[in-house]
Amino acid sequence: MTERVKLIWDFRGPNAQPIAIHHAKHLAEFAETDKLQNTITGNEEITPMHHIAYMVVEKSLMNTLRETLKPTRGQIYEE
Repeated sequence: MTERVKLIWDFRGPNAQPIAIHHAKHLAEFAETDKLQNTITGNEEITPMHHIAYMVVEKSLMNTLRETLKPTRGQIYEE
């Protein structure tokens, strides 16, 4: 299987959860509009005051998407 990367957007503070949920919706819309294959989007709670939105993509798309979407950070995705 191709190596994949998890692009991550961090949100902190009392409104972090609804912002992360909303951002994840936009990431899913972006993936659909750009016809990105094998993409996973979502959000997670790290702590009650720290939530993330994420998009998992093939590593070959990482540089292009990093320039376009400006994630906070990224990591290798392991299923």
